[in-house]
Amino acid sequence: MQNYLLSFAILLVGLVVAIKCAAVNAPPANIDFYKLYDNPEAHITFKDRRTTRDRIAAHGYPAEHHHIVTEDGYIVGVFRIPYSHKLQNQNKIRPIVLIQHGLTSCSDAWILSGPNDSLPYLLADAGFDVWLGNGRGNTYSRNHTSRSPLHPYFWRFSWHEIGYFDIAAMIDYALKTNGQGQQSIHYVGHSQGTTVFFTLMSLRPEYNEKIKTAHMFAPIAIMTNMENKLVRKVGPYLGHRNEYSLLFADQEFLPNNDFLLSLFSNFCDADNELRPVCENALQNWSTDSRSNMTAMPDGLATHPSGCSTNQMLHYLQEQQSGHFRQYDYGPQKNLEIYKSEQPPEYPVENISSELHLWYSDNDNMAAVEDVLALSDRLPNKRLHHMEDPMWDHGDFALNIEVRKYLNEPVIEIMKKYEEM
Repeated sequence: MQNYLLSFAILLVGLVVAIKCAAVNAPPANIDFYKLYDNPEAHITFKDRRTTRDRIAAHGYPAEHHHIVTEDGYIVGVFRIPYSHKLQNQNKIRPIVLIQHGLTSCSDAWILSGPNDSLPYLLADAGFDVWLGNGRGNTYSRNHTSRSPLHPYFWRFSWHEIGYFDIAAMIDYALKTNGQGQQSIHYVGHSQGTTVFFTLMSLRPEYNEKIKTAHMFAPIAIMTNMENKLVRKVGPYLGHRNEYSLLFADQEFLPNNDFLLSLFSNFCDADNELRPVCENALQNWSTDSRSNMTAMPDGLATHPSGCSTNQMLHYLQEQQSGHFRQYDYGPQKNLEIYKSEQPPEYPVENISSELHLWYSDNDNMAAVEDVLALSDRLPNKRLHHMEDPMWDHGDFALNIEVRKYLNEPVIEIMKKYEEM
């Protein structure tokens, strides 16, 4: 909500600037305004919104856009940096890494900090074949083999399906497309990107054999001690199967609006004339010296990226129940689907792949107590506690020193694995 309010503020500032400029550069009095403005061809034009591929290519890296069909018919968009133009290593073995975003986010989030700090670029320059996933329903994954996103049936999914179907399809596709006979990959997820990994690996344990190392940034599964104020306020109403949650279910959250998204993109995207307006507004709004402020306008140009309301309802159910379990449809439907009135727990004890849990004290979404409670149930894990006491949920993506404290250590772990 804050992002949208900020966006409208930026829009208003831009309009004021535009009006002032028009007044300063007013045309002579003898102009025939009727002829000037009564133009049947006149229209407002925007520059096309740049995709993740466009943003990657702008830094000189090879970039690909792939469309993957899942087992249940969704078509998800995935981007790839197949090799590094600096290394020219296209003919060498390049270990695969799949990187998955959080809730209401998309693949753009991982590259906002630029080639000197962003994990995908650093991985490519370290010799990896990098894949950036997009869960169903976001900006890059709004297609289905038979359903329209205009129909509520399209939105009948939570993060459960993203894990069970989408991530599985991405892993298999990346392994096949790489063409080097590789049997397994490295995985990185942030927030919801960790939840979907836990979902897949616990319910389809055969996929653990396809994972070399998995890095969970701000892991979210158990949510008993989550401190987020909004979640705690709405949880009692929407975290149970009742009339409130039924009204909220099976919908697109913040419906996709091409006009507004293009407008924000044109205000805040790099190389656009109105970029300084966006930058000044953000600087005045934020006093946070920990975040990469150069990346913030690009974040506003690309986010929020869309999701199903069921994804949020599922998280609220987790927070209210204190369990990490499947979607709650209510006792009657649960009996039909699960053969029990309560949804079953995810058997995270089945996750045998090498897990690295990266967590912090100041994260109001992934509480330390909850991360440790999850850790107790995982048979093959490594704990990485962020030493910075102020490190929060967003720092895993946009901290100004994310390269030093997170990205480089993660890459080092992956490289050591490849040397074994």
